[in-house]
Amino acid sequence: MRANDLVLVQGVRDTRSTLAAWNRAPWPVLRGWLAGSVAVAVALLLATWLIGVVSTPDSTPMGFPGLTRPPTPGDVAFVLFRNSLVLALHGFACVAGFIAGSSLPLTAQRHSGLSRWVHDRAGPLAIAFVIGATTFSLSAQSYLIGRTLGGVSSFLRVSPGILLLGVLPHAVPELIALFLPLAAWIIASRRNQWEQLLAATFVTVGIAIPVLVASSVVEVYVTPHLLRYLAG
Repeated sequence: MRANDLVLVQGVRDTRSTLAAWNRAPWPVLRGWLAGSVAVAVALLLATWLIGVVSTPDSTPMGFPGLTRPPTPGDVAFVLFRNSLVLALHGFACVAGFIAGSSLPLTAQRHSGLSRWVHDRAGPLAIAFVIGATTFSLSAQSYLIGRTLGGVSSFLRVSPGILLLGVLPHAVPELIALFLPLAAWIIASRRNQWEQLLAATFVTVGIAIPVLVASSVVEVYVTPHLLRYLAG
């Protein structure tokens, strides 16, 4: 068999054995992911609140489904599409971690010379890229959501803190779902268990999708009523 075939077989074997182990005792794994995801979500919400407080509201007229116009199923689809992009980024971070931390070292063992040198350094570079891309994603999300929070706060004439309370029913499960792959990546990297990340991608994305669908519906059809209540 070629070296790449052997790496593929080893990756499939690692993924199957990881899924089987998690199936026998799922709660310790889920507990760690949830704890990490909640921590990231809380940090993002605090950053969002801070940006909403210090930012100058945009005077450009904006449309808010359920506030300035009636909500539609298209609004739900847009929110779900937007969140799916973030979930895809975090899911790809897990896959990249699996390749960089597990597959590339196996491939490097079957090379020599310049090819071995490239393979040895490709893994750390890929991991650094993932860290950079994820950090940029979190920073961009904090800024954009914070700016939106400030804009809606100005529109409803209510403080960003009160407004943030109004979005928690959909924001908390949404953010926890989005950050599950990221939490899995952090835990695997700290434990040097890169071979588990492909399995983690399947499980975390599978858990996140229905949560994101439900939270998108709540965000479009329920949250605006709660915001109007808090503003009144």
